[in-house]
Amino acid sequence: MAQRVHRPREDAEFDFILGMSGVPVLAYFTGTWPKAIEPCRVMDLVVGGIADDYAGRLTTVRADITRCPAATERYGITGAPSYVLLKEGEAVAHGTGPMTVAEVGKFLDGHL
Repeated sequence: MAQRVHRPREDAEFDFILGMSGVPVLAYFTGTWPKAIEPCRVMDLVVGGIADDYAGRLTTVRADITRCPAATERYGITGAPSYVLLKEGEAVAHGTGPMTVAEVGKFLDGHL
């Protein structure tokens, strides 16, 4: 995944990124267990494309569920891949499962 998508190593870094963003945040939660690996790898490319398409209007964050357990719990994440659109730290939309760039764009456009 390109560097345009933030990859926090822990909850404190996740929270720091949220606090520093002056635009809405797409938090994309991934997992490393066997059934989650392939869908999450596919979504890495999709989220990277979204980061390009929405540059300047959206911050993208890829959070590993095991590295950011407090954020995972806070936003009610129960599987991977999962998505939360945050405005000023508040969740305004949730999504789960693999999506295309167009589907994620539709998910975002209804809330941006």
